[in-house]
Amino acid sequence: MSRSLATERPDSLDSLFALAQSMAGGDAIRDGIVRDIYQTSRTICREAVRYEDPKKLESTYRLDKIVTSPIWGFPIMLAILGVVFWITIAGANVPSGMLADMFGVIEGYLTAAFQAVHAPDWLHGLLVLGLFRGTAWVVSVMLPPMAIFFPIFALLENFGYLPRVAFNMDRLFKKAGGHGKQALTMSMGFGCNAAAIISTRIIESPRERMIAILTNNFVPCNGRWPTLILLASLFVAAGVASQYHTLVTALIVMGMVLIGIVVTLSVSWLLSKTALRGVPTHYTLELPPYRKPQMLKTVLLASKDKSLSVLTRAVVVAAPAGVITWILGNVTVGGDSILNHLASVFQPFAHALGLDGYILMAFLLGLPANEIVLPILLMGYLSSGAMVDTDGMDNIKDIFLAHGWTWLTALNMMLFSLLHYPCGTTLINIYKETKSVKWTVLSALIPLSIAVAVTFVIAQTARALGWVA
Repeated sequence: MSRSLATERPDSLDSLFALAQSMAGGDAIRDGIVRDIYQTSRTICREAVRYEDPKKLESTYRLDKIVTSPIWGFPIMLAILGVVFWITIAGANVPSGMLADMFGVIEGYLTAAFQAVHAPDWLHGLLVLGLFRGTAWVVSVMLPPMAIFFPIFALLENFGYLPRVAFNMDRLFKKAGGHGKQALTMSMGFGCNAAAIISTRIIESPRERMIAILTNNFVPCNGRWPTLILLASLFVAAGVASQYHTLVTALIVMGMVLIGIVVTLSVSWLLSKTALRGVPTHYTLELPPYRKPQMLKTVLLASKDKSLSVLTRAVVVAAPAGVITWILGNVTVGGDSILNHLASVFQPFAHALGLDGYILMAFLLGLPANEIVLPILLMGYLSSGAMVDTDGMDNIKDIFLAHGWTWLTALNMMLFSLLHYPCGTTLINIYKETKSVKWTVLSALIPLSIAVAVTFVIAQTARALGWVA
């Protein structure tokens, strides 16, 4: 089955389409040409093709009238997204706790082994408190959500729904000056922004591909889910009745995702009107028929190709980062650790953003991977020089409150996490794809500027209205 959005046009016809657009009703002329081509093709197809099961085809058409409807398409899409988040959050809590307990037991055995061989304290701290705890945090926090999130998305793709999402989003990206395929690359960003940058190769237009690259960071990757979910659960949804706590947390996280999508569209529109001006191109989107998902095969492949690959990358990055963070937390200068000195330097600027110096320090040191931002932050707060004990998650909110956190701190950290610069791996991929230092630097500065501006405005407005001290 085919549903036409538009069609990619050969380079030789660029001048014809540009002339058509410059005339009165240019967009209408262009869309009319595409529509006529599709209608002619459909007429020929009806005369030449016979279907073995026409009822199945008709049922696909009837379902598409609903899920791609201008009225119902977006509400259905948001409802499905909310259900996915709810299942992910509700299903990940128990296995995350079990993994944390398991790593706590292993850490106890490792500590006993180091003591048995009379290893120096610095070696135990470096390898166990830095390397092992940092890696344990990443695995226990990331693996359960990924093991749920990626297979569900794979099942939706196998069912044939994700192409319908691209169909719906194309309307918005077209108005924003982007390409409809940007919806697909944006969806991949929910798993890993680094992989999504590579996926922008499906966009043929260099201008529109650059827009997709520069804006892909505004959807939260898997490394940012733990921060968003944890803070939404501990602070924003804290006063909700227990039976609704997971639902409200999922709605808050979905709200953050919607903010990211709005920013993506807004920045795409701004770039298309300034630095990346041009005429949007169009394409024909082939909507596959709905089919029964191959449950076991799809889940296994998604777990292997996506969950484990992303987790492996995170562990490879988090392991050395844990060691570096332990060193910074234990090397003292002038009677205080380097971590505390860094926090003091960032404090004035961070306060203006509704944050604190430790938070900005954590984001800076967490450049290699978003997964390690929370461990670094907790290490700084505890001033222990070690990653926080993974079996002590229940007291995280008490740690935050003891360091002056309010609802504003939690909200602005969620927004800063959502909007700030890409991780190191994503930046490397951007450079590989663009071969340009300028665009790589801009891909970091644009989201960072937006994150600073948004948090600054919210913090200053809340203080001016007396909502926080």
